[in-house]
Amino acid sequence: MIMASAIGMIEFKTVSAGITATDQMVKTASVKLLESETVCPGKYISLISGELSAVKAAVERAQAVRPEEYIDSFVLGNPDESIFPAIYGSTHVEDAKALGILETYDASAIIVAADTAAKTAIVDLIELRIAKGMCGKSYMLITGEVAACEAAIEKAKNAVGESGMFLDSSVIANPDRQLWNNIL
Repeated sequence: MIMASAIGMIEFKTVSAGITATDQMVKTASVKLLESETVCPGKYISLISGELSAVKAAVERAQAVRPEEYIDSFVLGNPDESIFPAIYGSTHVEDAKALGILETYDASAIIVAADTAAKTAIVDLIELRIAKGMCGKSYMLITGEVAACEAAIEKAKNAVGESGMFLDSSVIANPDRQLWNNIL
């Protein structure tokens, strides 16, 4: 599992701007590049980790490289450790209960939403789909008691709504077993 005191992400409209900004980001501070890739529809994201001050400096530098192509970014200190298995599709859920779904317009906002949800209530992050095959949109799936999922989704919705990146959400109290079999 990846553990960091902070993580940060940048998101750009074009591949060229994203790669250029990523290069400047990793040259600016001592950070580890975790992901750097093209996502739908031809946008570019990079995820880094490191000490909080280094991650902040690197993300700020990347934002300034090609501001006309910049979409969004974040820096999270002490990210919830369940984010990484959800990103990489290695989450194992044993006791699926209610299902919470939150969708955003971009990649960066969904990780902020997931961190907020995981820190708000006792929920398990199932999956973070980051802009792949979704025309740049992203979503997260969580499970837990109905009230916990509702509280986590509401807090996450408010967190990403401030930047205008919230798209939609719902909480399903008792999903059918066929649906769970497809999700898990």
